Amino acid sequence: MRYDFDQIIDRTGNLSAKYDERLQKFGSEDVIPLWIADMDFKTAQPIIDALKARAEEGLWGYTARPASYFEAIRDWQSRRNGWTPDTSLMSFCLGVVQTLSACVQLYTPQGGNVLIQTPVYGEFYDMAEFAGRRVIENQMMEENGRWTVDWADFEAKLQEADLFLLCNPHNPVGIVWTEAELRRMMELCLEYRVLVVSDEIHSDLIFHGKKHIPTASLSPEIAANVITGISGTKTFNLAGLQASAVVFPNRHRKETFDRFWMNMDIHRNNAFSVTAMETAFREGEEWLDQLLPYLSENFDFVVNYCERHIPKIKTYAPDATYLMWLDCRALGLSNQELHDFMIQKARLGLNDGCAFGRSLNGFMRLNAACPRSVLERALHQLEAAVNSL
Repeated sequence: MRYDFDQIIDRTGNLSAKYDERLQKFGSEDVIPLWIADMDFKTAQPIIDALKARAEEGLWGYTARPASYFEAIRDWQSRRNGWTPDTSLMSFCLGVVQTLSACVQLYTPQGGNVLIQTPVYGEFYDMAEFAGRRVIENQMMEENGRWTVDWADFEAKLQEADLFLLCNPHNPVGIVWTEAELRRMMELCLEYRVLVVSDEIHSDLIFHGKKHIPTASLSPEIAANVITGISGTKTFNLAGLQASAVVFPNRHRKETFDRFWMNMDIHRNNAFSVTAMETAFREGEEWLDQLLPYLSENFDFVVNYCERHIPKIKTYAPDATYLMWLDCRALGLSNQELHDFMIQKARLGLNDGCAFGRSLNGFMRLNAACPRSVLERALHQLEAAVNSL
């Protein structure tokens, strides 16, 4: 079937965090919300149909997870990424963020060191610091709007790290790591005996002919040192159902992780996520294959608009995710002034760049997973606000 991603769906009042938390997040409901990472598109019709059928059963007690659930995830990874993880080494988790939190607590000592590459998803900071660990930053280098690893600093920081949180592909700067880059990082982690947790939640959202390489697929030696977090929630816009999968290198790591969650009696999917996830990985490919070109055209629209009408704001089309990194430094505003400007003048709800790297100044993150007409309105507002400075 054909999907219409131009359709405007009113999400206000349906308990959408993206819309109904605007007042709490921005102090105003009069902003176009382009922040939290979910999409303004209905998911694939087979998923909707499967959930309707599940709802009509009217019985949603404790829910078993069939073997076919993890098999669907394995088959998806094999088909899309050439990686066939062992289903006996997979575990359920509520989400990839919860996976990161548990791994930090379970596999690092109290007061230990967690290495991250900034700018990076802010939860990488939070999950480490909430657990009482120290965050070590390997700050990436930026040149002409593109970000690369500072290799000398990465190796130096590994020497004091207990765990490396890798974002593969990278949020917010949209990097699809090459095989050479991943190998270099992983071989250094092996050399310094640093365990790796690879967040691969955006691995299906890849553009421009790039290919996602699962970190654990590089070699048996590397796989033995990598825990992988994956989910269909970003891919198919199912974040509210809270489900992810974790792939472990061995049974000991898996048993430690499973015991942690069993102690809180958190080990089952809810009655709807078990249906949605398996259906997504079995029958969602047609929807995804139509979504990706639409998102890519959204990126191009934003890049072209900024180049022609708002040259003080620079951006680029990311190779992964549906999130765009805006360089607003030419506006000459402090982080707080930029935050206020976007809300009060441009009437846009974006993510502050300093949440992704605490020493960063002058950046914002924009979620482009919405109908094109919404982006057009947002950029018109942004242009008028910049012109008023």
